Amino acid sequence: MTNALTTAAAGFGTGLSLIVAIGAQNALVLRQGVRREAVLAVVVICALSDAVLIALGVAGVGAVVVAWPSALTVVSLLGGVFLIAYGVLAARRAFRPSALRPQDAPSGAKRGVVLACLAMTWLNPHVYLDTVFLLGSVAADRGSLRWTFGLGAILASVCWFAALGFGARLLSGVLARPSSWRVLDGLVAAMMIGLGARLALTA
Repeated sequence: MTNALTTAAAGFGTGLSLIVAIGAQNALVLRQGVRREAVLAVVVICALSDAVLIALGVAGVGAVVVAWPSALTVVSLLGGVFLIAYGVLAARRAFRPSALRPQDAPSGAKRGVVLACLAMTWLNPHVYLDTVFLLGSVAADRGSLRWTFGLGAILASVCWFAALGFGARLLSGVLARPSSWRVLDGLVAAMMIGLGARLALTA
């Protein structure tokens, strides 16, 4: 029992150390959390996607994908193009910021957010590297307890995205001013375009 708890804790810590790193996915969750738009949908998509990918990594799928390196190239190109496009949209918002008014969100906003979240997750090769490959390889070293390690990592993902998405609303007061959104969207734009360009160039 002690070994299982220690292994689960190790999985939780390893998973959290990878997920907390600032990236496109976290930026999207933070923005939606602050705006209070489709927060539950975004949190569920991110956590469930991570759970599936971590499970695939623990099951050994990473070794199979390595046999087809062109798969990562395709994902990198698609992900790079998507991130650049999203970054351009964020830059456009930065030049025309508005105050935080969640109640004014258009009716079709949730569908767009969900699609963006799915693309941000499944077209980002870094997600595969962190979950399928890295966590999968670390879990393999745990032998018979590899699934316990994987469950710990999955729990870390659920806790992080829930905290980020639902805790972001605490910043709503600060981001009630257009100038604050100009800074946030400017940072998001720079990060997205930078990540997208790097993915596309290194594909």
